[in-house]
Amino acid sequence: MSEKIIRDPVHDVIVLRTDRPLEALLFRLLNAPQVQRLRRVRQLGLASLAYPGADHSRYSHSLGVMETARKMLNRLRSLALIDPQREAICLVSALLHDLGHGPFSHVFERISGLKHEQMTRQIIEDENGDVSSFLSDFDPQMPANVVAMLQNKPKRSFFHDILASQLDADRFDYLLRDNLMTGSQYGGFDLSWLIMAITVDEQSDRLAVTAKGISAVEDYLQARYHMYRNVYFHKVVRSAEGMVKLALQRAKRLAVQERLTWPPREHVVHKALLGQALKPSEFNDPDDISIMHCFKIWAEGDDPTLAQLCRGLLFRKLFKVIDISALDESQARDAFAKASDIIAKSGGEPDYDLFLDEPARDMDESFESADAILVKDRAGKVSGFANHSPLVGALNRQLSFRRIHLAEQWRDAVRQNLHVLGSLP
Repeated sequence: MSEKIIRDPVHDVIVLRTDRPLEALLFRLLNAPQVQRLRRVRQLGLASLAYPGADHSRYSHSLGVMETARKMLNRLRSLALIDPQREAICLVSALLHDLGHGPFSHVFERISGLKHEQMTRQIIEDENGDVSSFLSDFDPQMPANVVAMLQNKPKRSFFHDILASQLDADRFDYLLRDNLMTGSQYGGFDLSWLIMAITVDEQSDRLAVTAKGISAVEDYLQARYHMYRNVYFHKVVRSAEGMVKLALQRAKRLAVQERLTWPPREHVVHKALLGQALKPSEFNDPDDISIMHCFKIWAEGDDPTLAQLCRGLLFRKLFKVIDISALDESQARDAFAKASDIIAKSGGEPDYDLFLDEPARDMDESFESADAILVKDRAGKVSGFANHSPLVGALNRQLSFRRIHLAEQWRDAVRQNLHVLGSLP
């Protein structure tokens, strides 16, 4: 027996037996260049500027999702017939689900237009790439089957729910991993008991929890709420993300005007900024390191706007915050317009010196959709989670922020003028 043992901070020991074909495939995939690139893409972007330990990668998360999916399938094996082929597709999909994420994840995606789902599919289907080769060696239909699984085809089942649902291996792992690596103490929940409580609703072929799992689900939803409130929506994290977006927007504008001296036109980052399609082989290059290298060069460049943003990101001179959460949406937009006008009249650049942040708009899904969690009672009757717990609605109502993030030199003047104008409570 040949074992590959990986020590993981969340799941402790992860064992892959290479004398078993499926586990041998998973280990080969872990060492593919396309998966190894994820070591150089941080799971939480620049969250380490608020939580210094949050430097973990999408690679470790992908490994954790695979292991969590294995635990869920092992639990369901005693309750439902687990088809070996679909199990293999599910575990491979769990490992590869983030394959197409670029540097700084969603921020880079919005600027470049390169959708991570599309890039994931292209990498898996690329016949010249190691991932597709390894999958095809295992089963010639495996690349197509994995892509179909990630797209919820041909018909959604509990296998798909393990990958993407309100109770999926992805959320389970990133909440526990992000909680541990940030040291926040907000996102812990009892994964072992939650997995023991999952079951399958035979009629819909969907994942469900038994009544004994209701408290565990509440614990999980509260952990998710606290992680959004205290980590993902932390004002420093949001300032850094906003500044990355502004820096990339500025670089994109300069590239369109042919004024961006670095990187050269043939460079993958330059192509991505211009929204040009990338070949799967080219996607082995873009990572956090390549973008941070650009920030270092741009910080010393001849465009003062881009240079200031990059220096702020490199040396933690981040935008300051004026909290306007007490204002409604109309009042908030009016306050932001006034702040922009104040900065413009003072000689600043409103396009790059401030931004309005409403982080709840960036949540993966609202807590109201957590009612999609199915609860199966002893008689086999299935109902939505809200019928068993008031927690869903309460959490959804409480999670709301509105903030103006702006360069430090404008904070006092803007705050003072908004008070004078009656825009702040």
